Amino acid sequence: MNLRSSQTQRITFYLVRLMLAGLILVTGTACSISLLEWPFPTVPTSTPGPVIPTATPFPAAQVTFEAVLPAPLLPGETLAISLVDEVTGLSFNTVNYPMQPKDAQTYAVNLPLAVGSVVKYRYILAGSAPAIEATSLGAPVRYRMYYVTGPGVATDIISAWANRPFTGSTGQIQGRVLNADTGAPLPNMLITGGGAQAWSDSSGRFSLWGLPPGTHNITAYAPDGTYIPFQQGAQVAAGLVTPVELRVKPAPLVNVIFTVSVPANTVKGAPVRLAGNLLQLGNTFADLNGGLSTTASRMPTLTRQADGRYSLSLYLPAGVDLRYKYTLGDGFWNAEHKTSGEFVLRQLIIPQTNAPIQINDTVETWQAGNSAPILFQVKAPAVTPPGDVVYIQFNPYGWTEPIPMWPLGNNQWAYKVYSPLNMLGDFTYRYCRNAECGSADDQATAGNNPIGRRVSTSLMPQDIQDTIMGWNWLKESGPVTITSSPIQKRSAGFVAGVELQPMQHPTWSTHMPQAFQNIQALGTNWVFVTPSWTYVHSRPLVFTIQAGKDVFWNDSLSMVSQARALNLNVAIFPSPRFPVASANWWLDAPRGPDWWNAWFDSYRQFALHHADLAAQSGAQALILGGEWLAPAMPGGTLADGSASGVPADAENRWRSIIAEVRAHYKGPLWWAWPYTPGNLASMPGFIFETDSLYLLWQAPLATSSETPRDQITAQAGRLLDEEVAVLQNAYKKPIVLGLAFPSTTTAGTACLPDLQGRCLEWTVLSRPNPDYPSLILSLQRQADLYQAMLEAVNTRPWVGGVVSRGYYPPALLQDKSASVHGKPAADILWYWFPRLLGITR
Repeated sequence: MNLRSSQTQRITFYLVRLMLAGLILVTGTACSISLLEWPFPTVPTSTPGPVIPTATPFPAAQVTFEAVLPAPLLPGETLAISLVDEVTGLSFNTVNYPMQPKDAQTYAVNLPLAVGSVVKYRYILAGSAPAIEATSLGAPVRYRMYYVTGPGVATDIISAWANRPFTGSTGQIQGRVLNADTGAPLPNMLITGGGAQAWSDSSGRFSLWGLPPGTHNITAYAPDGTYIPFQQGAQVAAGLVTPVELRVKPAPLVNVIFTVSVPANTVKGAPVRLAGNLLQLGNTFADLNGGLSTTASRMPTLTRQADGRYSLSLYLPAGVDLRYKYTLGDGFWNAEHKTSGEFVLRQLIIPQTNAPIQINDTVETWQAGNSAPILFQVKAPAVTPPGDVVYIQFNPYGWTEPIPMWPLGNNQWAYKVYSPLNMLGDFTYRYCRNAECGSADDQATAGNNPIGRRVSTSLMPQDIQDTIMGWNWLKESGPVTITSSPIQKRSAGFVAGVELQPMQHPTWSTHMPQAFQNIQALGTNWVFVTPSWTYVHSRPLVFTIQAGKDVFWNDSLSMVSQARALNLNVAIFPSPRFPVASANWWLDAPRGPDWWNAWFDSYRQFALHHADLAAQSGAQALILGGEWLAPAMPGGTLADGSASGVPADAENRWRSIIAEVRAHYKGPLWWAWPYTPGNLASMPGFIFETDSLYLLWQAPLATSSETPRDQITAQAGRLLDEEVAVLQNAYKKPIVLGLAFPSTTTAGTACLPDLQGRCLEWTVLSRPNPDYPSLILSLQRQADLYQAMLEAVNTRPWVGGVVSRGYYPPALLQDKSASVHGKPAADILWYWFPRLLGITR
């Protein structure tokens, strides 16, 4: 049998186990039947250090939490502080403590907490209309943080409740997070204050918006634990900005070796994972499907030893407050339980030590309650791409995060569910590839919110056997016939590239190494990586990093490193994420003078952040610009043709931004400009100061879905000769064409019509966006458009390169999107790119 496990990492650390009120750790053993067996290698061991007992007390301190309400409670309502568990899920395994009134709007509670712990909590309202607290901007509070260094008082101001809108004035905190030893700015630090959360950028800057006046506790926290938490108070006044500077000290790494005994009914060979509250233990710090925050694919896997126990060695930072559990799934599904049925969450404060520490744990049971485990076995179709992993996704109350199944060989997969079946009666499930449920689905349960296959819990064991008859957006396809004139080898510096789509999920990191290999196999010499920030609000303007939606700093560095290891040149092309179509977002934005000042300030931070990323990662180019920026260009217009109100000095503002970017990144700076017929003459002057032009092709090449390919080639040639070549003569620098052709019949017309006849943005078809049934799938049309454009480029040696846009990395899909992954268009690129580069296959 061929069960896959990740290689054991040799990382070291020392831990102290402790018991908190409501988080009592119990160990034990349970027995059942093992259904599947596979041999596993043993993990090499080092000379052990001290053995930490299973429940070592640790000094506790009395902390008083005081909450100031926005208004007095109504009759019958009570207030509680809720300590949350981010490993299991913020809504699960909470520990709630009632609070007592000090006056009509101030409540308090005293809690004994372990010194060194970082408490994640929020306030909840109980009564006829229960609710959790919300920010002044209407978002639910994920959690606040308090770092326990000794006895203390945490005074919090509650802005609003989820069912009662905020009223009143607010202020803002702006600050920087710096390394206390070196003064260097720190990116990717989580900052909490007043119920709001923010992530620091490359300069260490962050902003907390919409805080009610008063003193707030500000906490800086490293998601991987590499810096010791820091907190301080900050006074906020209405309508003003409070500056703060947070200096955090780096934490040294220490070694721990986890060894765990598992119940006898554990499926032998099933991957046992370590789930935890740190980034490297699967925590995404985001609200994922079903309210979960951890994902199995990012968790380290323990290795089975000869004696049946499992072991893992990690390097983790001293001083970190580690919350963790063992699991056969993620933090919610198939995680360890107490025999009494409760979720287990272990806590360890890691002190500094030079010796490796051995941690011996015992999982009491994987089960919860009397419901018997359910074994799911499924046969995948023969067209399943080699290397794909089949996932199973459960819907007990809403779809949760997909779980990787266990491979049995011959396209057969299994997964045994032990828990938390005690919480369920009937529930549904479905299968997908590479965790892309909603995109790479079983045909029987396709879409973002299908009904799914139904199963019921039982006191008797169940063996569910399914067959996947076919995958959505995946069919067998024959070879592609390519006809072309002799291909002219281009000069050095020609770009044959692929641009990744900007919408990404934390699970994608698992699939990126294979994706880069697939891209390299097309004969490319460039890949454009597309990290993003999110426009959270337009009133007030909030443009920032959002966990789970925007790629973290270290993940971006890792992607560049993986691509460079394959000898691919890398360009950083940052993009924004909008809550609605970008054209509609601009139409709805206030766009007054103060708003535009805030917009240019936020774009400057966005550009400098990615300039620093390009510099630190060693990227070969940085690309700014894009389709979405048209309203911010000098003399900018909106989608309806009206003036955007951009400031009259926009040209000078852009020149200033470019000058600052060049101070941060010394490599080539490109500008991405959307090309439609006639718009090149209006290109702003500042763009001529950049080093290359990335021309985002949006010009129509066909008048209908029936236009033959030779006419498409001719039209492409005319546009290149009559418009693009004129620009090239004036620009006198490389011009690279960025092509985004969706796999639809109307792609050549440069308009994806909706039911009202309006043209949709091509990115609406990118995954995981829902399908547009009114648009007709045509893989051949996409291939024809690429063939036509490449034929036109072939006879025009002044064109500096061709890039295929919108590549979907995690799974091969023959859908309507612009991605060429797994489509006939990829075969076109495979044929053309090496020959243009002079590479003989």
